[in-house]
Amino acid sequence: MSSLPPVYIVSAARTPTGAFLGSLSSLSAVQLGSHAIKAAVERAGIKPTDVEEVFVGNVLSANLGQNPARQCALGAGLPESTVATTINKVCASSIKALIVGAQTIITGNADIVVAGGTESMSNTPHYLPNMRTGAKFGDQSLVDGVLKDGLTDAYKKEHMGLQGEECADDHGFSREQQDDYCIRSYKKAIAAHEAGLFKEEIAPIEVPVGRGKPPVVVDRDDEPKNFNEAKTRTLRPSFKPGNGTVTAANASPLNDGAAALVLASEEAVKKHGLKPIAKILGWGDAEQNPSKFTTAPALAMPKALKHAKVELSAVDAFEINEAFSVVALANMKILGIEEDKVNLHGGAVAIGHALGASGARITTTLLGVLKEKKGKIGCAGICNGGGGASAIVVESLQ
Repeated sequence: MSSLPPVYIVSAARTPTGAFLGSLSSLSAVQLGSHAIKAAVERAGIKPTDVEEVFVGNVLSANLGQNPARQCALGAGLPESTVATTINKVCASSIKALIVGAQTIITGNADIVVAGGTESMSNTPHYLPNMRTGAKFGDQSLVDGVLKDGLTDAYKKEHMGLQGEECADDHGFSREQQDDYCIRSYKKAIAAHEAGLFKEEIAPIEVPVGRGKPPVVVDRDDEPKNFNEAKTRTLRPSFKPGNGTVTAANASPLNDGAAALVLASEEAVKKHGLKPIAKILGWGDAEQNPSKFTTAPALAMPKALKHAKVELSAVDAFEINEAFSVVALANMKILGIEEDKVNLHGGAVAIGHALGASGARITTTLLGVLKEKKGKIGCAGICNGGGGASAIVVESLQ
């Protein structure tokens, strides 16, 4: 088991995940992040003044203003002395925030840290890249910030979905297999909601609906209620016309949401009488060819397990972010993991993938799975554009 100085997770909270232009679209990424941080701090049983540093993953930062992490910290009621840093490692941003938070505690720079992520893909602007020098003649084109900075490979200039198709070809997964997996993910997420298994992790959020009207309280993820099994099997391929296998259903949707976890040193746990829910045992990052980003978790997760001194066979539950259904399928195949240990409450194709928040979201969900299944060791891994992935290993104390 890990020989690292202990870093404890004392609380975790997430917003519901909103659909693109859905229930949370009137709220900015800063508002969502502030809500998650405030909820996590309250659940930890600490005072806002106890938090020394905040790390927030955020990918689509355009038009949010300076340093979204700082805005989230102050918006959550943390003191002006709180150090705040925004992290952009694309989809792995908020697991990287957890890693940096743990490193900050281990190196003695802080005793209590909040780490998480936030994203509002609904509010990401379009760009006019040529307006700085002036539009001299002819039509001008808008650039979609979601596509440009979130979903397009920076090297081949192609949509990440085409690299999902490449992954399916490389590892021999058919359209039917991907649809079957997608349907299972939705059914698990729906069952988890119906059983109340997300209640402990979701911090309900009030959404204004207009002058003179009371706000609407959103306490469930948007995506599961959109599930249509029959339609899933009839959708056209999204990225490769004709013989493509990746569709709008078996890929993750566009989403809004935030998640935050409070990390503490052993000294802080004793000083404040905190009740940890988990311990961070180790972590790992990996990179490979950018177009092969889909299988980078199969490199990062073993590195994290080695860092934690934990055997793969000792892991009770895994979270592998479902950027596409084929991502989970391929990484399970490479690692030799059975699906009955993976994404047990559903994954990103069903719950949603709010880019900068997803790493913290899957870690929060993993903690809930371990508690519900009475498991001990969990590992979460998430791929990111550019060929990378980040992973973390936790021990449940619940």
